[in-house]
Amino acid sequence: MTIRVVVADDSLLVREGLQHMLEGSAQFNLLAVAKDRETLLAAIEDQTPDVVLTDIRMPPDQSTEGLDVARHLRETHPEIGVIVISQYAEPHYALALLEDGSAGRGYLLKDRLGNREQLVSAIEQVAAGGSVIDPLVVEALVRSRDRSDDSPLRTLTPREREVLAEVAAGKSNAAIARSLVITKRAVERHISSIFSKLDLPDEEQASRRVTVTLLFLAEQSTSTLNS
Repeated sequence: MTIRVVVADDSLLVREGLQHMLEGSAQFNLLAVAKDRETLLAAIEDQTPDVVLTDIRMPPDQSTEGLDVARHLRETHPEIGVIVISQYAEPHYALALLEDGSAGRGYLLKDRLGNREQLVSAIEQVAAGGSVIDPLVVEALVRSRDRSDDSPLRTLTPREREVLAEVAAGKSNAAIARSLVITKRAVERHISSIFSKLDLPDEEQASRRVTVTLLFLAEQSTSTLNS
């Protein structure tokens, strides 16, 4: 199936590079190329792509336009995937991207754009409703939780990892209970145990859910992006 893509970046060099890569592949149909938020939103409404590939900072404000578009599309077009590309390896940007769920969302550093296979894989995963988070983006967050055999993530039980995968998909506790055929109370116990094992601060649960999602996706995407 051909994946319909809209690209947005205020850098002419990046736009031309992405356009060359996408137009040269039978896997993708490049619908439009935008250089600012308003042009991007207009292209989305006009073309209804499968995936939007957008810079994190664009005119008019050069702040968080890419994240704002991703948040907007979660409400208006939840079926459209979004990959935010950035030169900033800042965990809080990725956390903000995942606030409303990780399904169909990706965060990649611009360094990845030079590797066609990695970018193609990311677009395909997001188009299918999956998630891709660049491991370097979360390096600061997971520095104290290395991915060796003694990583806290590896202390989770098989059931806890199943619950964590469901959390990473953006599901509520009730939805997780239905999916895994367990009680909602059991889901709550597993999530509490996950938070404890990962030594997360006792803060708002929504924030901790986003953090564990990021940790999970970071671990999953390491093998994909570095292979």
